[in-house]
Amino acid sequence: MNRVAVGLSGGVDSSVAAYLLREQGYDVIGIFMKNWHDDAVIISNECPWVEDSNDAMLVAEKLGLPFYSVDLSKAYKEQVVNYMFAEYGKGKTPNPDVLCNREIKFDAFLKFAETLKADFVATGHYCRKGHLIKENKLIYRLLSGLDEEKDQSYFLCQISQNQIGKALFPIGHLTKKRVREIAQEQGFVTAQKKDSQGLCFVGKVKLPVFLQQQLKSKKGKIIEINKNSNLYKEYFQSQSKCESLLYHSKKICYRQEDGLCIGYHQGAHFYTVGQRRGLHIGGKIEPLYVIGTDINSNTVFVGEGKDHSGLWRKALKISPGEINWVRRDMEISEGESMQVKTRIRYRQPFQKAILTKCDGQFFVLFDKPQNAVTSGQFVAWYLGHELIGSGVID
Repeated sequence: MNRVAVGLSGGVDSSVAAYLLREQGYDVIGIFMKNWHDDAVIISNECPWVEDSNDAMLVAEKLGLPFYSVDLSKAYKEQVVNYMFAEYGKGKTPNPDVLCNREIKFDAFLKFAETLKADFVATGHYCRKGHLIKENKLIYRLLSGLDEEKDQSYFLCQISQNQIGKALFPIGHLTKKRVREIAQEQGFVTAQKKDSQGLCFVGKVKLPVFLQQQLKSKKGKIIEINKNSNLYKEYFQSQSKCESLLYHSKKICYRQEDGLCIGYHQGAHFYTVGQRRGLHIGGKIEPLYVIGTDINSNTVFVGEGKDHSGLWRKALKISPGEINWVRRDMEISEGESMQVKTRIRYRQPFQKAILTKCDGQFFVLFDKPQNAVTSGQFVAWYLGHELIGSGVID
């Protein structure tokens, strides 16, 4: 009988995952991960780790499962939190949930589970696992969840073939509604519990307060760039496909002299492209949005209205060395292109695009311009419902 370690988070999804695995005949053990200790940055007490741990233990008890708790806070700080601080310090906006899955749930947690003789680890992610045989080799497939409103495959875009091979996703074929119904039928304390929000394992946080643990506040100017500014790129046509992709994927580098100072902020690294809240500037007909930041001059650039040209990009470039092919057998070579569906953020509807490798670099050219393409976030690409690969937006 295969042993499965379920990451019991104290939420409804992992509770039902554990129940389903037990019903399928697996030898199931429940493990609660504690990865964060500082409650000073938490906005509310909706999901404090103590309550989550107690709920996880109650579910394990009801199911008759062995229950363990593991403190992975050292790995979480080194692999996720420190990475966040470093990226924000560069003026980028990282996605800690993606890193959390790659470095913690399917690495540090997996290693701990293996010390308990577990063959697999399971989570409450809304995604599915498949496989195929190609050239006599077993290849695992990462498929989107059947509930399109809850599909979480994007958050797993950086895990490897080996990690997928060790993973089980018991609720990927269910809707959220059905998961709650099962939890209610089984009398789980988590049945009507709200979904957790905010940073993975940290909760809903005051992000500036969180970042100020490492990044200092520093007063700087907020510069408004006029909608009619001539800084925006017109359509560029070149005989070279690589030149065209480089042009359309290049971010506009604004300067203070390109606009007017309309206010001040406390640190450009606290802002991200597309951000609307936290500017504290009124008197405009339409909302102001962040359209760029300059860490060197500590400047935040804003534009009025969601149709501002500075918010939209036709293409993006992927940071060198930041690409993960979940399906390595499908990696494209120099000069090749692939028609894909993409996401640049969680729960974004699929966007048609062309993935191309030019001059050793990977580019994504969208069918339609995309709003708030943000450096440091992940772009994931799919064929049908299968996630093929991902990379960090440059």
